[in-house]
Amino acid sequence: MNRPIIFLLIGLCIVTMSCSKKITTTTSTTITPPRPTLAIEEIDFEYFQGKARMILRDSKKEREVKANIRVRKDSVIWMTFSVIGVQGGKALINKDSITIVSNVDKEYYVFEYSELTKRYNFPINYSVIQNALLGNLIQERKDDDSIVQESSVFLLKQQSGTVSVTNFVNAASMKIEKVEMKEENTSNSLVMNYSNFQPVGDKVFPYNGTINLFYKALSGLLNTTIIFEYNKAEVGDKELKFPFNIPKRYERR
Repeated sequence: MNRPIIFLLIGLCIVTMSCSKKITTTTSTTITPPRPTLAIEEIDFEYFQGKARMILRDSKKEREVKANIRVRKDSVIWMTFSVIGVQGGKALINKDSITIVSNVDKEYYVFEYSELTKRYNFPINYSVIQNALLGNLIQERKDDDSIVQESSVFLLKQQSGTVSVTNFVNAASMKIEKVEMKEENTSNSLVMNYSNFQPVGDKVFPYNGTINLFYKALSGLLNTTIIFEYNKAEVGDKELKFPFNIPKRYERR
């Protein structure tokens, strides 16, 4: 498993912006109307587990893997990857860092959140990754958020540093269906689409998704695409295990 895997874990930010209007009375009192509300449907859980088929594609190659995913809320995300029944790698994401192990290459990577935040010019932490994987709201509402309704879709927008985020929420289901992130002054962008929503617990969960990442490198504008298709997803309060170790002979990259 190589560096493109990390793009699956890039968090997406869903935010809203309020509109305020000043009304001057004879006593010069400023009145601000209530902010628009938007009750996004989110998955709540203690433990989540799922199985998915993933396709990783960049300019050089395409790789298909099967993934087992487990999550303990606000604590740890655990993944294993296999190809034709042979385990090819695993990942452990916690509040401190992300560790990815390649059994094929006998090596491993450790990513600090500060490194990823600097690389993508967008704040990345455990919460961002967890909520992005589940299709949940990534970031709490802010006073300068904006909500716009267009036909059957709500647009939620936020400016986070030099990164603008536009999120598309279905007005009927109140589920996040699409997220677009664009960085000013560069060609870097990320688009994630969620689809095939099915019941998980008392909520609905996106069983299908596509991530398209365009980013500038020394060789030019590159594109990484990740497609995932869940065939199983469950939530509950039954404790799950997260076994993870790195063989001593593996080399850190």
